Amino acid sequence: MMESWIHQLGVIVSATIEVAMIATITVGTAHALWRVLDCVVHRQALATAIREIWLHYASWILLALEFALAADLIKTVIAPDWEEIGQLGAIAAVRVVLGYFLGRDVAEYRS
Repeated sequence: MMESWIHQLGVIVSATIEVAMIATITVGTAHALWRVLDCVVHRQALATAIREIWLHYASWILLALEFALAADLIKTVIAPDWEEIGQLGAIAAVRVVLGYFLGRDVAEYRS
């Protein structure tokens, strides 16, 4: 009974976090596109603004990756078998590596 309730709660929480991840990517993408279009419409030099646009967009992606990792951690806790745990672990590892390198790139460009 208790195990079933925890499993259902985990599914709901991880799905909610995944929705937050999708919303984060959507908002970040919309903002980046808006900034690019604003530069084009106002005939501003896109080449000079692209670094700032990329840095801002990369920050949104990093946040989304953190949400994705949180959802993966919850799914791992409620995964019923070792095969699913292995798959989730591999996905989480890829996301951690992506987040690390993207974060490093952002830090280099900001300095």
